[in-house]
Amino acid sequence: MSDTTYIIVWWFTIFVLGLICFPITSLLFKRFFDKGYIFAKIIGIILTSYIVWLTGSLHILPFNRLPLMIIVLGVALANMIILTQANKNHPEGTKYPWLIFIFEEVVFLVALSFWSYVRATEPSIRGLEKFMDYGFVNSILRSNFFPPLDMWLTKSPDYTGGYFINYYYYGHYINAFLTKLSGIDSTITYNLMIATLFAFTFSLSFSLGGNLINFFLRNLKKPDKESSYFLGIFTVIAGLLAAFIVTFGGNLHTIYVFTSGYPNEKPQPVWELSVGYHPDRYWYPNATRFIPFTIHEFPIYSFVVADLHGHVSDIPMVFLLLAILLHVTTSKSNDELNGKNKNKGEIQDVKNNTSGVISEFENHTSISLPIIILLGLLTAIMYMTNAWDGLIYLILSALVIFYKNLRRIAYNPQISVFKACYKTFSALLFLIFFFLVFGLPFFLSFIPFASSIGVLCAPKALIGKSVLGKILFEEGKCQKSDFYMLALLWGFFYINVIGFITMIVIPKIKSITNSIQKPPQTKALNSFRQNRLITILRDMNEIDVFVSILIFISTLLLVFPEFFYLKDIYPAHYRANTMFKLGYQAFMMLGICSAYIVIRLKNEFPGRFKDISYVFYRSIFILAFTLVAIYPYFAINSYYNGLRRYEGLYGLNWLLTQYPDDYKAIIWLRQNTKCTDVLGQQCNNQPVIVEANGDSYTDYARVSAYTGLPTIVGWPVHEWLWRGSYDEAGRRIPEVAKVYESKDEKETMAIIKKYNVEYIFLGSLEREKYKNIDDDKLEKMGKVVFQSGNTKVYKVNI
Repeated sequence: MSDTTYIIVWWFTIFVLGLICFPITSLLFKRFFDKGYIFAKIIGIILTSYIVWLTGSLHILPFNRLPLMIIVLGVALANMIILTQANKNHPEGTKYPWLIFIFEEVVFLVALSFWSYVRATEPSIRGLEKFMDYGFVNSILRSNFFPPLDMWLTKSPDYTGGYFINYYYYGHYINAFLTKLSGIDSTITYNLMIATLFAFTFSLSFSLGGNLINFFLRNLKKPDKESSYFLGIFTVIAGLLAAFIVTFGGNLHTIYVFTSGYPNEKPQPVWELSVGYHPDRYWYPNATRFIPFTIHEFPIYSFVVADLHGHVSDIPMVFLLLAILLHVTTSKSNDELNGKNKNKGEIQDVKNNTSGVISEFENHTSISLPIIILLGLLTAIMYMTNAWDGLIYLILSALVIFYKNLRRIAYNPQISVFKACYKTFSALLFLIFFFLVFGLPFFLSFIPFASSIGVLCAPKALIGKSVLGKILFEEGKCQKSDFYMLALLWGFFYINVIGFITMIVIPKIKSITNSIQKPPQTKALNSFRQNRLITILRDMNEIDVFVSILIFISTLLLVFPEFFYLKDIYPAHYRANTMFKLGYQAFMMLGICSAYIVIRLKNEFPGRFKDISYVFYRSIFILAFTLVAIYPYFAINSYYNGLRRYEGLYGLNWLLTQYPDDYKAIIWLRQNTKCTDVLGQQCNNQPVIVEANGDSYTDYARVSAYTGLPTIVGWPVHEWLWRGSYDEAGRRIPEVAKVYESKDEKETMAIIKKYNVEYIFLGSLEREKYKNIDDDKLEKMGKVVFQSGNTKVYKVNI
């Protein structure tokens, strides 16, 4: 098939999943201007993939295409029932904004096609973390049940540390899921998945940014034709701005384009460099490694380098959860609906006639049971995709729920602050319960990497002085970020945040406070209004509060790595992962908030030059936005060589060019070690191979990565990170060498039997690394089942 055909088939697969889950999505997001149309794709992927994963984890159904198709049809049937029931409740029918649906679908398809083209100019599945990510995908594709096998540490009878993937693999699993469903080979779908994540980031952030401003403006504008026109214009502008900032935006580090520059990994303040336009000297990865010994990436960098890591795979889930929390924020409780005049057509989400368990649940939590279940499922999947995200968004969910409960106090004096806290705590308990239940099969086989939390720059008097001191305080762990570095990395967002706080939040709070101080009409009213916080929460626009919560959480995520870090194996870069994973989420939330703030301030100050503070903000914003917007020009041109040469989506072309004989042998293994048993009961889809191991980010372990077949040991340092110890990987390295170089046949055969090896791969890197390869011995160990040039594949005789 051509690349165009691959893209169409892949898009259609995702389109169908979205179509079958649109009924439940449109009910969930019925107040959204687009009915949550684009989110239906993510909900479709999540629901179907999770059921398939769960049945595979419980060994009920194997991960094969037939059971997968049956489950997809089952989800489609369930949604048809939901749609039928919804039509019964609304016999007049539901009006859908079809033009918006078409627009968002076109946006998604164009974004998918665009980044597929970008990847096709350098499609190599090679470099950085691609071997690991692609190896996970291929191992999952070969799995009958879950968890999948670790392709770089096969089972050993004397090692109890595990031989399954001990990583957040659910994002890789979704790639494998869509690969099986679409029927396209993983050599193509790896690149299509990167393009899909790019398309989801753009289209979902468009929907979320547009809905934020749409909700805000709908509360202000009168329902006439003129206001509806401007409402639509502002909604689209806000959506496109959010999509651009989150998907394409960099940071202010691009100011170095206009200086003489600095050597890589040795940043200098801008004011110490000479001024001049030197685009040829700008190295785009420096924007993600500006603070020494740390990582602070953002989506466009991830899409450019194309690692299918968990923080990238989780982006669609992040936006879905934010959309659900926006729904929670904008939904009205009975107290609010009864405490103020309702606009015509306003729908009461929590019905008075709800009875039974659901009604009792809502009485104790103020949040509907389906929403809590969905949040539990989503945060569990986020944890399985990128563990940090699951914990971050559990906290964010708790804050939004707490806000909703506090807001209820303003409309029902019988609800106390204590009761609001109780309801929030109850909701959080249920949320954590569902989080644990949905993630239980994963939790049972996963051991977290982080050993404990550490405190930066601990006082010497506390280091190692007690049990707690030994855990929290370590000597020599004192990295701090220079203020100018933080300003360049996050300054664009906080220009908007400061504008929002000074021109919107503070004036609004002052206005509300002044109104509270007016003489009350009755003692009861006076008593009710004494609680200023509750009154502020009542009178503040709910979207402003939601954005403020996102800003608050994002700021905490950025501040945390300046005081604490989670301990891992890296000695010098001990806070790198902490800053990386927290800052990544802050970037996306602040990107959405920034788009909202820009349009919000435009609405607050419609005249261009009437307010000096707004004029100042607007001038600074334009300058900062320009610096942020030019980043993808340098990144894409550098990595993809100016998009000059189209090579196609096939990810193994580089191997065919540089190691043609190895390539042919790997293709033979991919095609001749597959299992055809549909039920997957007695099928060994992953025979063990032996290949040369080597350092991380090299071409070693390419056979196991490209086939999904487990090997004795792959990249040892990665196994060190995943297992928490280098001991097992270190023991296996000399054993692999003995397979190739030892003259002792019995010793070699003992190693082969120990790991149940079925194939020995002898290719270019093996001959390069093991200078004393004994070909004669290998001939005795097994039969040559494939040969091309000097590359051979032996099938072992056991």
